Amino acid sequence: MKVRLFSSGTSVSNVDFTSLILRVAAGSFMIYGHGASKFSKFFSDDAIEFIDPFGISATATLGLVIFAEVICAVLVIFGLMTRWALIPLILTMLYAAFIVHGEDPFRLKEMSLLYFFIFVALMLLGPGKYSLDRMLRRRRETI
Repeated sequence: MKVRLFSSGTSVSNVDFTSLILRVAAGSFMIYGHGASKFSKFFSDDAIEFIDPFGISATATLGLVIFAEVICAVLVIFGLMTRWALIPLILTMLYAAFIVHGEDPFRLKEMSLLYFFIFVALMLLGPGKYSLDRMLRRRRETI
């Protein structure tokens, strides 16, 4: 793969590789930095204390956030049902930025907004060539 630093054009292979990098990095960071601690908190014996703005219970809200930050992040990493998996992640990042950190200064909202824009970019880019989505689509086309 030839990279030209001052070229204004792009190639499909660069876009596919960029999508792979974004999927793996954002999904892994989401799991490691956010989802794993919530996952272990959910299954611990401690009482669950979590913000519940929708009135569905703190446990249910935490479960939905774990679904997005762990399960959907894994799907994004592997590029499986990528665009569908990005929807809960995008909504969770909006929830984190404007509900959980709604009254906080920008520096506390910044991380969730960065994730939000990365996930929106991935939604627009798609999973790319190096994904299970592409592999499964090719397999269906040959059958």
